[in-house]
Amino acid sequence: MGLLHEIFKKGGEEVELPVEELPIPEVTVRVENLKDFVDIDRIVRLLKDGNVIILKTKDLQRRDLGEFQNSVQKLKRISGQYGFDIAGTEEGYIVLTPTFAKIAR
Repeated sequence: MGLLHEIFKKGGEEVELPVEELPIPEVTVRVENLKDFVDIDRIVRLLKDGNVIILKTKDLQRRDLGEFQNSVQKLKRISGQYGFDIAGTEEGYIVLTPTFAKIAR
């Protein structure tokens, strides 16, 4: 403590440095519906804005399984390209997170 104590002394008194608190970023969790392949652009914009997305997919799965599968493939490709994380649930939801958040599996 001797050397550090001498470095931080000022005129015989210790100098106290102010502590800056880092702002806590606001994270929004949004529940969205995947109705069509076209909805993917809107979902990607929301992810780029820092939102966590819980995506309902049951309606599209029931209506058009092929379009659902194409949509999921595009979401996976975009997630890999931008560093988003993606995971599906047994209940028919897809969870997507921006680059600063990861899904624990």
